[in-house]
Amino acid sequence: MTMEHPGTTARAQPGLVAAIGRWDLTGLVINTILGSGVFGLPMLVTGLLGAATPLGYLAAALGIGVIVLCFAEVGAQFRAAGGPYLYASEAFGRFVGLQVGWVTWLMRISAAAATARIFTTYLAVLWPAAGREPTQALLITALFAVLGAINIRGVRAGADTSDLLVIAKLAPLAVFAGAGLWFVRGANFFSWPVGAGAAPGRWVEAVLLLIFAFGGFDNAMFPASEMRDPRRDVPFALLVGAGVVAVFYLSIQVVFQGTVNAAALHTGLAGSLQTQPLAVAAASFLGRPGAWLIAVGAMVSIWGWFAATILGTPRLTFAMSERGDLPRLLAAVHRRFRTPYVSILLYVAASWGLAMAGNFAWNASLSAVARLVTYGATCAALPVFRRRHPSAAVFRVRGGWLLPGLGLAFCLVLLSQIGRIELALLAATSAIASMTWLATRCGVKAGRLSS
Repeated sequence: MTMEHPGTTARAQPGLVAAIGRWDLTGLVINTILGSGVFGLPMLVTGLLGAATPLGYLAAALGIGVIVLCFAEVGAQFRAAGGPYLYASEAFGRFVGLQVGWVTWLMRISAAAATARIFTTYLAVLWPAAGREPTQALLITALFAVLGAINIRGVRAGADTSDLLVIAKLAPLAVFAGAGLWFVRGANFFSWPVGAGAAPGRWVEAVLLLIFAFGGFDNAMFPASEMRDPRRDVPFALLVGAGVVAVFYLSIQVVFQGTVNAAALHTGLAGSLQTQPLAVAAASFLGRPGAWLIAVGAMVSIWGWFAATILGTPRLTFAMSERGDLPRLLAAVHRRFRTPYVSILLYVAASWGLAMAGNFAWNASLSAVARLVTYGATCAALPVFRRRHPSAAVFRVRGGWLLPGLGLAFCLVLLSQIGRIELALLAATSAIASMTWLATRCGVKAGRLSS
């Protein structure tokens, strides 16, 4: 690995354009975290933890906060595309890197599939046909196709779209949280039974779902070769972006529980509470216009999330191809737009297929489980890079081995509780990664023999 300073690659991928600045990257972090989770999870998590739900948010935020700090130090050391796949490859070798790369890709396509479903659910508030087939399938197809086309046309176009949508998505959520705090009532908040959160299994399930909501920042690390100054910008963007989202999430959950009484579960609102919880809450204190505001906000938020994730994730398969771990075709750069267009098309197609096959909750859980593997690997890589480059002039987190150890432990504890289906899918993904590794090794040996 060619070094600019210890721990940092000096060479960007050829053909790509370094157009992502500090605030572009901060916008990408916010956009890749703040997607569908804030609109789809409040009732799911409240149903698991009851009145203790805000404590669940705090537990998830603390766990993710440790991981974000690890990413900030590790990510600042690389100027090449690939994110966690690249970190694992450099720290532990090609075999582990491939495992992380494939699991990361599984995580990103399942997250996109879950998010697409929530988009049509909230659009149905304004247009009921959006929640029914075949209209729902057509809308999901259009969502992927339009943003895929925008990102193929250039990284600057993708970054500009992401920046604009950050502002547009935060505005309605700020109105909801700000106005809603005046209508919070203790009787509503504590109408949700505390006993619902007593079982340890419920806490694990809830935190896994919240990992889906708080995660996604890793996606912003994939296009490092198109960042202007990752050494300075990565820590800033991760800490500011994750901090902004954490404040929004906790405020929104408090408003939801404080303005919606648990008795609503036994009324005609029960179905809407499960699928459109924030719209129900907004309608309770802002009337029908409040529900419309949240519906529009949800669609803008999800659109922004897609704008960011379709910019970032294809750089993963691009990087894996550049390093010889995937077919060379995926490293193709468009002659005119200078974007990895084949990788973009692959990501769009795979995400669309998974969206057609599964619902929100299943895809969200799968994404959260895969995410834990990626995050754990990056936490484990941090001490390796510190040992190799103890004086690297990059962002440093204090605490020695304590922080990466806590992050890795957090991931391992949650992974130990996953279900059989998620475990089977992780095993299948690992098997594919292993076969890819064997195929590349055989290819290298064959090349040496022929030469």
